[in-house]
Amino acid sequence: MKLKNTLGVVIGSLVAASSFSALAQGQGAVEVEAFAKHYFADSSSRSFEHDDAELYGGSIGYFLTDAVEVALGFGVYSDVSSEDPLPNGEHRNIKGNYSSLDAIYHFRDAGVHLRPYVSAGFAYQNIGQGQHGRNHSTFAQIGGGLKYYVTNNFYTKAGVDGMYNIDDGYGEWMAGVGVGLNFGGTTKKEKPAEEPVAEVCADADNDGVCDNIDKCPDTPANVTVDAEGCTAVAEVVRVELDVKFDFDKAVVKEESYGDIRNLADFMKQYPQTTTTVEGHTDSVGTEAYNKKLSERRAKAVREVLVNQYGVEGNRVDSVGYGETRPIADNSTESGRAINRRVEAEVEAQAK
Repeated sequence: MKLKNTLGVVIGSLVAASSFSALAQGQGAVEVEAFAKHYFADSSSRSFEHDDAELYGGSIGYFLTDAVEVALGFGVYSDVSSEDPLPNGEHRNIKGNYSSLDAIYHFRDAGVHLRPYVSAGFAYQNIGQGQHGRNHSTFAQIGGGLKYYVTNNFYTKAGVDGMYNIDDGYGEWMAGVGVGLNFGGTTKKEKPAEEPVAEVCADADNDGVCDNIDKCPDTPANVTVDAEGCTAVAEVVRVELDVKFDFDKAVVKEESYGDIRNLADFMKQYPQTTTTVEGHTDSVGTEAYNKKLSERRAKAVREVLVNQYGVEGNRVDSVGYGETRPIADNSTESGRAINRRVEAEVEAQAK
C-alpha cells in the first residue's frame, strides 16, 4: 500500500505540473522522474532479514540527441532490516541509498507515445549490514523497459535493471515503475523545400519563349515552337518489321511475336497510321505457288496484329509479292532463308 499511495501523490503532482511545459522529447530536453523499485538482493551475500526491499527516489536526465539521454539518479532504501536481532529480539532497520549514472537509448522517434529503451551505466550503493557495519559497493548495471508519453511532457515508465557488484562479484536486480516530466526539447524537423519563383519575362509574340532568347520573335499564333522560339520541325519516326518463315510454311514463329507486338504498340501510339504487310518467298517452286504462299504469310502476320494485339483491321492491309522482290541470293540456303520473310513499315510524325 505504501508504494501505491506514494505513486498516487507523485502522479497527481506531475500531471498538474505538466500543463506548464511546451516542448518535449527532442534534443536538449530535460527529464525529471520519480521512481519506485523493488530490490531483489543476493541472499548469500547480504545480512538482511528478507532478500528484497523497496527503493524510492528520483532522477534527472538530459537528451544529448533525440534518442540518447544521460541520467543521474538517487534513491533511498525502505523496508530493509538486519537478520541480526537487537537485544530485545527485534530486527534493526537498515539505512541505505543508491546513486547511479546511466546512458539511455530510445528506439522510436521523438514525439511518439510509446518509446522502448535500453540503458547501461554505473551505480554506487551505501547500505547497512546489521552488526557487520556498512557495505559500500560499485555496480555495473544494464536495463531496459518502456516509456509511455501520456502527453508530450508527461510519461509513465516500467523497467528492469540487472546489477553486478564489481567489488564483491555477485549479481542482483531491480524492477520498478516511474513517472516523469519532460520539457525544453526541440525535435528536428525537415525544412520545407522552397517553392521555385516563377520567372517573369517579356514575350512579345506569346509563344512561351522569352524575348531575350527568342531567335524568331515574330512567330505566328498557334504555331508550335522549339526552345529558341522558332517553328518546330516535326520529327519523323519509323518502325520496321521483318518476320522470317521456315521453308514452304506460313506459320508465324513464336520468336517473331515480340517484333509484331512492337509494331502494334507503335500503331496504337500513333492512331492515324496505317500499314501494308508485305509477304515474300524464295525462288524454290513455281511463281504462281510462291505468290499464294507469300499472300498467306502476309495474312498470318496481319491476323496476329489484329486478333492478338488489337490493331484495327481497317488500318492493316496485306499483299504477297512471291519471289519477285528478293533481298539475298536465292542460289544459297542462307540467302533463301532471308528471302522467306514478311515486311512492314510505319512512319509518323513524333508528338
